[in-house]
Amino acid sequence: MSSHSQFALLKQRRFLPYFAVQALGAFNDNVYRQAIIGLLGYMTVSADDKSLYAMLAPAIFILPYFLFSSIAGQFAEKLEKSRLIRITTAMEIAIMSLAAVGFLTQNMTVLLVALFCTGVQSTLFGPVKYSILPSVLKPEELTGGNGLVEMGTSIAILVGMISGGMIFVLAGTHGPVVAAIAIILLAIAGNLLSRLIPKVDAGAPDLKINWNPIPESIAIWRLTRKQPAVRNAVLGVSWFWFFGTMLTSQLPAYAELHLGALPQDTTIYIFGLALFSIGTGIGSLLCEKLSARTVEIGLVPMGALGMSAFLLDLYFARSGLPPLRGLTFDSFLSAPGSTRIVIDLVGIGLFAGFFVVPLFALIQSRTPREEMSRVIAGMNIQNALFIVAAAGIGIFLQRVLGWTIPQLFLALAIANAVVAIYIFTIVPEFLMRFLSWVLVRGLYKLRLHGIEKNVPDEGAALLVCNHVSYMDALILSASVPRPVRFVMYYKIFNIPVMSWIFRTAKAIPIAGARENPELMQRAFDEIDAALADGQLVGIFPEGALTRDGEIAPFKSGVEKALQRASENERPVPVVPMALKGMWTSMWSHRDGRMARMRVPRRFRAHVEVVAGETIDGKSATAEQLEARVRELRGSDA
Repeated sequence: MSSHSQFALLKQRRFLPYFAVQALGAFNDNVYRQAIIGLLGYMTVSADDKSLYAMLAPAIFILPYFLFSSIAGQFAEKLEKSRLIRITTAMEIAIMSLAAVGFLTQNMTVLLVALFCTGVQSTLFGPVKYSILPSVLKPEELTGGNGLVEMGTSIAILVGMISGGMIFVLAGTHGPVVAAIAIILLAIAGNLLSRLIPKVDAGAPDLKINWNPIPESIAIWRLTRKQPAVRNAVLGVSWFWFFGTMLTSQLPAYAELHLGALPQDTTIYIFGLALFSIGTGIGSLLCEKLSARTVEIGLVPMGALGMSAFLLDLYFARSGLPPLRGLTFDSFLSAPGSTRIVIDLVGIGLFAGFFVVPLFALIQSRTPREEMSRVIAGMNIQNALFIVAAAGIGIFLQRVLGWTIPQLFLALAIANAVVAIYIFTIVPEFLMRFLSWVLVRGLYKLRLHGIEKNVPDEGAALLVCNHVSYMDALILSASVPRPVRFVMYYKIFNIPVMSWIFRTAKAIPIAGARENPELMQRAFDEIDAALADGQLVGIFPEGALTRDGEIAPFKSGVEKALQRASENERPVPVVPMALKGMWTSMWSHRDGRMARMRVPRRFRAHVEVVAGETIDGKSATAEQLEARVRELRGSDA
């Protein structure tokens, strides 16, 4: 496996200042919101007024996403991105200064106006927060970078809530002053850090701003639906927000009614929220390791299934009243069944990280740069709709139908599984990648060499590799960050089960001229069309699996594909690649028929994937490519 780590990004200026700014912004937002709750307690307002704020605050904060996301997406597309971040952090200073006046005068109207303005600032920052990543990160860094961002956001929200809630507890009568100073200093720190972000060019500097939010909102929402994979990744992210809102909004009451927490004691609730947030952070970070630095959407089905499984177990762990009441934090941990609940909350968060991080990476990798910010803005509008729907459905199920919180969790677990199945059915690529991920990660231990350096981040290229086993295409697709259209012998293409995976991955079946000349011609037409479209195409020029572990002479078909591209004045580079260690693995022809494979010895075989420097496609010959692949493979068949 690659020795690179996502944490290396935290040492680089292209990522660290941006990461710090977005985490600090999330931290300050939650310090502010929790400090308002602390102020209400400090002012000894009635329970009805607290309840009114609890209902008003989320609505006030999320309203700007509906009103201004379309304009925010256009600004993020048109302006240089580091400049826009500096503008939004400067806005934060002004907004928090207004909020400070509200704290010092103990004026809730001012604080709620500032909360609305905070929502406006978050709306403007949202599109640039995720659209900047494809500009500063390489394709193989997208999953790791998004994992860091999600981890940072989760932890910042959690720590911000705790810190904001503790201000009035620790500062006492000085609480309003401390809250006012804290939020202003945090905003200033964010603005200073934003000045360290390097320049990032605008995606569409000539874009004309449409100030009418209604038609523009419809237009950017349509942008999210242009590609089926992106459309359903956006749907998946919105569902993640629905799921998270439904779950976390129930935790305060769940802690008291079903975990036995003392009334007005928030420690068990905060602990439950911390478990979910920490789990999400860990899952987000693990995505890079599990995906081998590719945009591995195969993790999404696993994440969805894990979320449902642990939430279902949470229902069975505590579906009724708690065995003990009046528990403190310490007594809860020692109470019967608490360990299972702790594991379930961490597990839900862990698999939620597996679910959402690859979706963000997919959106970023498949969306044109000049549309990225508007697609993110369209996603934010849809996210806001799902958040509001989660709140409304939760209130309806509990207040009208009389459901308990565990019953709501059970329904959410089932709904999550249904939504996941729906998404994976209409876009089979998700399930295909999951099956190929399970097969490759379960059967082999991969080590990658030269992939990041030599496989181009964008544009057309032809990958040529030796052919050892029926799993070669899946292994290469798991190793290369970008989608690859593989050309494969039609009999391998038609293997049961594997055929579904190959078809979903848009592999190109081919036959020999004597077997099926029509299929062969159609294959070369598809190869040429894919290269003309700027895609990666993978070819095994030997034409068949090796029978003895040695590389067979490369056939002239590879020259034909390159010649056709050159004749159309769009020559493509060739990336020679080699599989090492596959001859001793499962599904090669070693030991005769596959039925005689030695499973114990060949299971989890160590396999290396090596990519060499690109070769000019204009002059490349089959003999030259064969010699280069032989050199890359060496003696490790």
